Amino acid sequence: MYNVVLIPGDGIGIEITKAVTTILDTAGAKINWIECRAGSGANDDLGTPLPDETVEAIKKHRVALKGPLTTPVGAGFRSINVALRQQFNLYSNIRPARSLPNIDSPFRGVDMVMFRENTQGLYIGKEHWVGEDEKHAESIAVVTREASEKIITAAFEYAIKYGRKKVTLVHKANILKLTTGLFLKIGGEIAKNYPEIEFQDLIVDNMAMQMVLNPQQFDVIVTTNLFGDILSDLASGLVGGLGVTGAANIGDDAAMFEAVHGSAPDIAGKGLANPTALLFSALMMLEYLEEFKTAERIRAAVYTVLQDHKDKCTRDIGGDGTTDSYTEAICKILRD
Repeated sequence: MYNVVLIPGDGIGIEITKAVTTILDTAGAKINWIECRAGSGANDDLGTPLPDETVEAIKKHRVALKGPLTTPVGAGFRSINVALRQQFNLYSNIRPARSLPNIDSPFRGVDMVMFRENTQGLYIGKEHWVGEDEKHAESIAVVTREASEKIITAAFEYAIKYGRKKVTLVHKANILKLTTGLFLKIGGEIAKNYPEIEFQDLIVDNMAMQMVLNPQQFDVIVTTNLFGDILSDLASGLVGGLGVTGAANIGDDAAMFEAVHGSAPDIAGKGLANPTALLFSALMMLEYLEEFKTAERIRAAVYTVLQDHKDKCTRDIGGDGTTDSYTEAICKILRD
């Protein structure tokens, strides 16, 4: 059995984590769930959005599955997602985007995996006011050789492990010559160690255009923190949205898997929440634990429901069903 820290989160998090754990348990996944709290609800009840008990549980068990958390915009406590990534040095944010059966999208045949550096760049929130009148603010982007080598190597190693053919490095080295210039330089150096993998680099604005003109040309993509945050959501949009794409945050000795969509408090408790994104994140977790057969059984069951039992699916993916009907349809296939 694997001990996994389960953080249901806020809003619809409670419903979709229940759905996902039910599906994994039905499939016979060897998981012992250790439930912990974080987010806005924890802050209201316990006075902190990230209790020490939750941090200690992740330190002990090293694997976590996390539902969506509510982060205040512009004020309040800092993003728990960012805090956990930095605390456990989860430097690889991995976001697959694959076309799914019977999901409405103008694009077919999309199958790309985004590797985003998770601990540095502009996204880390190193900001300060210049002067005392709060009329001039500055942010600092940090790029180091060590962090760049880790994420770029992780992307190439993933390509080797999963039979991928190409790695595309995304940068803005024509303008940000020192920070993303360093990232690009290191990418070129590492690519020489993987001659069997095609390597290309693209400037981020061209990359965004190419992704909507011809997304099928991309395979594995690696980029810096802020660019990856934006492009990974764009990639999700190509295949149906954040509700159908999973995410992993992986370091050298710990990993956290999460749904990256919001906590959707407006539909919480109404049975409308779609658990697919968190479920696909959980399948990435099973693969991380090398439970490949169980992950593939569940994925096949999801595809069958999407294709042949659309009425059981939640409304956001074209069905007439509820969280429970979708979950039960998947479980029925697994039991059969």
